[in-house]
Parts: sequence; C-alpha cells; structure tokens
Amino acid sequence: MSLETKPRKHQIHREILPNGIILLIVENQAADLVSGRFFFSNAGSIVESPDRAGISNLVSSVITKGTRNLSALEIAEQVESVGAGLGADSSTDYFALSLKTVSTDFPAMLKLIGEIIQFPTFPPAEVELERKIALQTIRSQKEQPFNVAFSQLRENIYGQHPYGVSILGKEDSVAKLTAEDLKQYHQTYFRPDHLIISLSGRLTKQKAINSITEIFGNWPIPDTTLTVEQLPAIDTEFSEKITFQDTQQSIVMLGYKGVGVTEEAYPILKLISTYLGNGLSSRLFVELREKRGLAYDVSAFYPTRLEPAPFVVYMGTAPENTEIAIDGLRQEVERLSQIKLSEAELQGAKNKLLGQYALGKQTNGEIAQIYGWYESLGLGVDFDFEFPEAISQVTPEMIQEVANTYLTNPFISIVRPE
Repeated sequence: MSLETKPRKHQIHREILPNGIILLIVENQAADLVSGRFFFSNAGSIVESPDRAGISNLVSSVITKGTRNLSALEIAEQVESVGAGLGADSSTDYFALSLKTVSTDFPAMLKLIGEIIQFPTFPPAEVELERKIALQTIRSQKEQPFNVAFSQLRENIYGQHPYGVSILGKEDSVAKLTAEDLKQYHQTYFRPDHLIISLSGRLTKQKAINSITEIFGNWPIPDTTLTVEQLPAIDTEFSEKITFQDTQQSIVMLGYKGVGVTEEAYPILKLISTYLGNGLSSRLFVELREKRGLAYDVSAFYPTRLEPAPFVVYMGTAPENTEIAIDGLRQEVERLSQIKLSEAELQGAKNKLLGQYALGKQTNGEIAQIYGWYESLGLGVDFDFEFPEAISQVTPEMIQEVANTYLTNPFISIVRPE
C-alpha cells in the first residue's frame, strides 16, 4: 500500500508493508547521508504501571548492549568503525531508535539496527550497570531545584497518571527492575504492526523499500493483540506545594492542565506559550526580568503530548521576591483572559513560532524525526501542513477564549531556601 503526500520541499513517500510496518521515505540528495528513526507507538512511559515506572528508559539504555549474535563491544565497533551514529530514546508517548550514516554504509547499519530491534538479549550485567546509573541520575535530580519543582508540579497535576512520573521512573520502581522485566517489555511492545520507520537522505524510494523489506519483511505480527490499558483520569484539584532546600534562589512554577495534540486548543496554547516565554522578546522576559528585575530566569513551556500536557510558566528569583514572583507570573497569564492581544503582539508570536518550526526541519535527522513522530502520535505526516495553517488562523478572540478555558486556576510549585 503506497500513499504520496501533498507537495512540499521534500516529497514524502508513505508505504505500509504486509506485516504492518509504516515506512516514510524522504529523498534528500543534498548530502551523502541517511538518517533513520524507528518509532514504536503505544510504548514509552505512558504504558508503564507504577511498579514498572522507568522501564522504558532502562530498555533504551540497554537495548544496544547485546543481541543474539553480537556483544556490546562488537556493536560499538561496527558503528564506530564507519563513523556512524546509533542510539535509543524513550519518551512519554513512544520508544525510538535512531541511525545516522553515510549512504554507502546504510545497508550494513540497517542490518545492525534490525538485529538490535528484533533480537536484543539484555545481558544482566549491562542491565545492572545501567540500572545503577539511572538510580544515580534520579537521586541527582533531587538536588536540583528546577527538577524538584517540576517533579512536584507534575505529581500534583497528574496524580496516578503516568505523566505524573519522570521518564526516569522512581527509585523504588527502578531498583526492582530485572533483565527479565526488560525482555518482557520488548516482547510486548516491539512488534512490526506498531513500528514506524522514517528515513531521510540520499536514497531512492525503491531502494529504501527493498532494504527495509530485506531486514524487516519476515518479522511476523504476534498472534496476540496489544492491549492498551485504561489510563487513570486526570481530575486532581488545585494545590500549592513548597519544598525547602539549600539553594541560593527560589524556583516558582505555575502549572495548568492543557490539552493533547489532537485537540483544537493545542496550536493556540502552543502560540500562547511562545508569546509568554519564548526568547528575550517574550512577554514574561520583558515584563518580569527587564522592566521589574524580578527574574534570574523566566520562561514558559508546553510540550506536545497525546494526553493533556502541562502548560507551565516559571521563574528563578531571589528568595525575598518569591511571593511577588507568584503574583507576577499569575497576573501575566490571567491578563490573556482579560484583554485581547494586539494584532502586532499576535503576529510577532506567530512569526517566531513558525520561523522556529521551519528551522527545526533542516537536517536529515530532524526531518526523519518530525515525520516519524507525527505518524507515531496518529497525526499523519500532513500535520506538517495542518499545524502551521492552524497557527496562521489564530485570532485574538481565540487566544482569549482558550486562556479563559485552560489558564485560570494554576497548580503552584515552589522550591526555596528555608
């Protein structure tokens, strides 16, 4: 099954192989390189139960450390001998492996990543080493005020939902994970009918299809259906949490429950986040740092998620300014509900967001990442057109309506010296 997508700078070919693999191909002859992203949808931390929190991240650390035919050293030697790049990454809503190589070495590197994806062994010694590293990282983050504040905010907003836990997991859950747990995770979530392969670089459509079919074409779909568990509801109520820590500044965070990427309000909230906190010309930076001198650091972020994402504004400030910082952040967000942005303010935010969006698709790796990511989220590659179009249609009235709906009752998280 083949589908040619709408015209764009680089034509995207979309194929569905007989075993369910979705293959996206972008022919880019500009450089003698090929980048690939191998996404597994319905994986990542969103599928983790509380007692297995962190398992996706641990799998990503160990999956390249041994297969049925290769040791960790042999895998590393194959990659480094040709100057290629190979890695794995787990996120909230997906699991992905990445590949970058010159075009002449692409067949050999594709064979290697095919071996890693289908036949990892998760050697117990490697699992134990990476598990200890993960635990050290979790403990280290507890000493970093920003991470403490965000962890506290995330738990307050999401409760028992998987989004309430860091991708790293928790100490008590990670400490109990074993090689057998990782093998079970791989057996459950790594399957061809949930695999999206996104390739960009110096290769032709037919060569890519032939290469992928040779490596992955005989990978059978398991007899069992992948069951998607019902996620806990996100219905927590407003709260304010304070952690006292030995720190030179206060971290103040206001968090709001936003929407998932498929909702109509998503591009509007993305634009609001850009207006408030993206760069030195953003509203929060100009008003709270430049004019009032309150902030060491001030910004906003709103990640892209399948489920409702957190909309966060934050500030690092002197401890004596903590209460003023809370009021300042709150007033700037609530201002959006009370007044309409001018056309100049709105157009400036649009230009910034769309410019950064375009600049994020320059390299083969970025191209393969964004199209594979959209496909794994169930949006399809045409979201690359739909998102900028949606941004261009946003009006001051839409900004005000969305702010009134989603940005009026924040969760508050504070880390400050005692």
